Amino acid sequence: MALMALLEGLSKMKKAKKSRQDPAAEEAGWEAADAMAREARKNGMVFSSNGAVCSGNNRVAACSRRGGKGINQDSLVVWQDFGSQEDTIFCGVFDGHGPWGHIVSKRIRKCILGLSLCHWQQAVGLSLAQGSKLVSHVPRFDAWKQSCLRTYAAIDQELKVHPGIDAFCSGSTALTVIKQGDALVIANVGDSRAVLATASDDGCVVATQLTVDFKPNLPQEAERILKSRGRVFSMADEPGVYRIWTPKGNSYTPGLAVSRALGDHCMRDFGLISVPEVSHRTITKLDQFVILATDGVWDVMSNEEAAERYEEMVEAMTKVAEHDVRSLLSLGCKNVVGARRTAWRILSLIKQKEKSKGNKVNAKRSRSGL
Repeated sequence: MALMALLEGLSKMKKAKKSRQDPAAEEAGWEAADAMAREARKNGMVFSSNGAVCSGNNRVAACSRRGGKGINQDSLVVWQDFGSQEDTIFCGVFDGHGPWGHIVSKRIRKCILGLSLCHWQQAVGLSLAQGSKLVSHVPRFDAWKQSCLRTYAAIDQELKVHPGIDAFCSGSTALTVIKQGDALVIANVGDSRAVLATASDDGCVVATQLTVDFKPNLPQEAERILKSRGRVFSMADEPGVYRIWTPKGNSYTPGLAVSRALGDHCMRDFGLISVPEVSHRTITKLDQFVILATDGVWDVMSNEEAAERYEEMVEAMTKVAEHDVRSLLSLGCKNVVGARRTAWRILSLIKQKEKSKGNKVNAKRSRSGL
């Protein structure tokens, strides 16, 4: 089985090398990768709605619910055994914004699997052709990084030219995490966030933020925006919410609260970019799980609180998604949790639980005469 997978991989890598010089071959490579993604979806290896999957050491739960602001513009996708690799899983969350935001995030969800696989195969093929060995994490990460950069660029261009999608004043964040063996590769544009929870020696959980919230007021982001004639400021009715604005006199576009996004092409001349930050991390035996969530969660919950209240979040997600995922997600060091959803729902369930506990304690004290 392993030999067949190796031979198949080498065949794809050979085609990938050719595709660097032949646009037709590159198109054929994308179609083959997309077909593999569709087949995986057909076989239940891909899901893009509330649910949970377990494959080897990889366990994933995902949940989404509409909040109080109207239509749910978030999308998610999970591919276990990504590209028929039993040790690899792909997770992504996408938070749309603007009038077409929900359409944009769904389009990203649809395109990203095939494009990621195609570009990864090409990057691996090129790396091997140059004599690199994908044994150490550095060459492996280089292949993933090139894959992520090319994938995000291709999706952004696709949104720009798609005849059925208006991505001029609409766009989406995009956060993806690929787990391959004990390696994590994280790519991010926008303000969705990935947080790693690690067990400490004293039994507590330590939260580590793996991504940057790309807001316009970050120094390096603001510098780029200002050099591009864009403006960065917050409105009086939104103190602390910094946005990119077009130069004075250009009032046809609204302010944008992220400095990197897919889509939003009206802001491209004024400092907005679609280039993801790509990073990697080696998982240790103390690492417990990763939370991927859109800003609705992080606006009301800190990294530490999300990590510490993990079991309560899973319980809340279980009620929402109607899946008993708690037993799957309590098994240790190599879990990836896609907890992208609207925060009020999780908090509501947690608070209901706490209120119930408090009522029971008060009743017990009353019976005891305390």
